[in-house]
Amino acid sequence: MKAIKTLALAAGLTLGVLLAPLAHAHSEHDLDMMTAPHGGQLRMAGASHYELVLVKDSKAAKDNAIAVYVTDHAGTKTPTAGASGSITLLSGKAKVNAVLTPDGDNKLTGHAIYASEPDLKAVVKIKLTGQDEQQARFTPLASHGEGHEDHKH
Repeated sequence: MKAIKTLALAAGLTLGVLLAPLAHAHSEHDLDMMTAPHGGQLRMAGASHYELVLVKDSKAAKDNAIAVYVTDHAGTKTPTAGASGSITLLSGKAKVNAVLTPDGDNKLTGHAIYASEPDLKAVVKIKLTGQDEQQARFTPLASHGEGHEDHKH
């Protein structure tokens, strides 16, 4: 009987450890209500948060900067040295791809020809050193509601 209780306790603890990361997961709505550190849009990608920052005032399609900041779910910077990445931007019938390269502590940057349109969508793929590639989808220039909260985990 004691062995069964011990086994049940061990199984319960194991399940708790496995589900703990989900307790810190945020929905896209939750992430849209947070104030991102660099003014971009936040999304989850595996064990990371990606913050996509695009130029917000480019009325015409031209060569504009792109930045993606990588943190863990607690907001701690995740090193991007040795990482590789790409972004696909979609707006109307236009589709543009760009390479993202490491640029500082936890940032990848690139350039692409795009206009700051509210319907712009983005797919970001990043492969951090020693990890599988992760992907996140963004609507970085769409209106996501009023009154962002300053939310820290």
